[in-house]
Amino acid sequence: MKLRNWRVELQSARRAESPPQRPDETKAPTKLGLIMAPTPPVFEASAVPLRFLHSDVAFLKKTGRGSSFSRAHVLSFVVLLAVLFLQLFNPDVTEYKPAWSPNTELPDVLYPSPISPNTPIFSEPYPISRPAKMTLLDEARKVTEEFAYSAEDVNRGVKAFISQMGKGNYQTYCGDVMLNYAQTRGLYLAVDLGGTNFRVCSIQLHGNTTFSLTQSKVAIPRDLMIAKTSQELFSFLAKQIETFLQTHHNDHYTAHLERRKASSSTTTAEIFQLGFTFSFPVNQVGLNKGTLIRWSKGFDISDAIDQDVCQLLQTEIDALHLPVKVAALVNDTVGTLMARSYTSPGKTGTLLGAIFGTGTNGAYVEKLSKIRKLTSTSSSASAYDTSTGEMIVNTEWGSFDNTMTVLPNTPYDIALDAESVNPGVQMFEKRVSGMFLGEILRRVLLSLVKSSTAQLFSDVDSSTNDGHSTTTIAADSALYKQWGVDTSFLSICQADSSPGLRAIRQSLSKDLGVDAASTEDAEAVKLLVNAIGKRSARLSAVAIAAVVINTGNNVQKGASEDDVVDIGVDGSLVEYYPGFEDYIREALREVKDLGESGEKRIRIGIAKDGSGVGAALIALVAAKMEEGSGSGAGTESGAGVRKEDGADPKNYEPEGQDWFG
Repeated sequence: MKLRNWRVELQSARRAESPPQRPDETKAPTKLGLIMAPTPPVFEASAVPLRFLHSDVAFLKKTGRGSSFSRAHVLSFVVLLAVLFLQLFNPDVTEYKPAWSPNTELPDVLYPSPISPNTPIFSEPYPISRPAKMTLLDEARKVTEEFAYSAEDVNRGVKAFISQMGKGNYQTYCGDVMLNYAQTRGLYLAVDLGGTNFRVCSIQLHGNTTFSLTQSKVAIPRDLMIAKTSQELFSFLAKQIETFLQTHHNDHYTAHLERRKASSSTTTAEIFQLGFTFSFPVNQVGLNKGTLIRWSKGFDISDAIDQDVCQLLQTEIDALHLPVKVAALVNDTVGTLMARSYTSPGKTGTLLGAIFGTGTNGAYVEKLSKIRKLTSTSSSASAYDTSTGEMIVNTEWGSFDNTMTVLPNTPYDIALDAESVNPGVQMFEKRVSGMFLGEILRRVLLSLVKSSTAQLFSDVDSSTNDGHSTTTIAADSALYKQWGVDTSFLSICQADSSPGLRAIRQSLSKDLGVDAASTEDAEAVKLLVNAIGKRSARLSAVAIAAVVINTGNNVQKGASEDDVVDIGVDGSLVEYYPGFEDYIREALREVKDLGESGEKRIRIGIAKDGSGVGAALIALVAAKMEEGSGSGAGTESGAGVRKEDGADPKNYEPEGQDWFG
């Protein structure tokens, strides 16, 4: 009702004030206009627009309603039309073409190829996710340049290594046993006291380069590691040997006890020959004799110092009436050489056994004529069996170039050495072995975290992190703890080729306490890991190349191109670190006296369990020597040589020294 009255009033006012209509005006088509007007009472809560005839506009203008507002809207509408025209029809405006759409093939950068030494780490640079951190990758690349070890550096290192080999005094083990005993069959024992665990093994040699291994492992109680007397510890070890025999070789053990009751004598054939791997500093004075210099790895039993560890164990074995004789004190490096010699394919003897794991060292077969100590005096030479013309030499190459004349050096290496337990020694090992690579990486990462320009693991806000969060480092992060980063973390990073490097980011969170790391952070970490690991492998190649060249096993010194140079290796780095052997081979090809042809002749094979299989083989050699039929096995002399933690060979020349000590 209110609406009808309002419209009647409006029409009456229009008729009263408007001029008379022209005759054709009523017949003209009605045009509608859309304008703003005061809202009638019935539409106060409505958003519906009102439509008025153009003939009503004059009335509204007279009443002063909406005139200025309509001009503004008309002007805005004209401007809008002009802008649209320019955008749609101006030929000078470049059409927007997206770089990628759902119908196009995904770029390769999202799915990079696996890492290989012959290709870049990344197929192309990843998109930078944080404009505020454009310098992070630049800073990371600068650091990687510090770890570069060029072909020129490799050749200079090989030359220096060979030079120090020629000057040193040699430590020796036994002669050429690899081919002589490769067809031998028999059952031998080995025990390994290398830390907090004690392992007992039996190795059945099948005589065809294969073997079967049975083993058990037990943790050493903490109270025995710091026992008041050595008898407590070695009695425990002997009881573990007894338990092992009862469990795995009960028939032989029981038969021995019955024979012992019937007769007090026991033949050698009834006795298990045992190789004893003892990874603590000793002075070795015989094949099965060595006195303890000091304990390490948490052990502290004072009355064992200067005692023969083989005799301490043999005494407790005899107290239990076990059919076991400690035949040899064993080193894991020599054991690796022996194990590879037995299992390597073909008739080629193994030249070198090398460890690239927690530590690094090598032992190789050398001609007696090249051992200066033996050729300089007749008395030294007469102490050894020279029938084979060869001996096994332990290099202790972890101490190569302690004077730092050719080894690479960075601020991170310097800081690590200064804060280590043995500053100034084992300088080669501190750049190669798995024990130190994680610590080097930790120091590099921490320096970039603290850098004002790089700002690793740091975000302005969540918009600058492609994970839509902000990176945080836990207060107890492994980054802040010495030795907090394990080398297994480097292996994970090196292997990761997933989109966005997810594995690295997950490992950063799990292992290092770095949450919500960005793709850019992960890429920087991978660059650094690759540089550190690659340098380690290329340095490893220096030692291998030097031994091959110095023994005359390179083509340039007369060896045939068809001859195979067999090398046995063991350790977590060479076995599990992605691309480690490839990086070694890349460096070997760069050595002038080897080249591509020389590198191809080198056969590198994993020699598992040098402290088990190798120890058993050394026990075999000892048994043959004792029987007087050990052709090809050298004898040993008395010696007084200091052995570093678990890394020296078993036979020494009188007053011998480490090569690189």
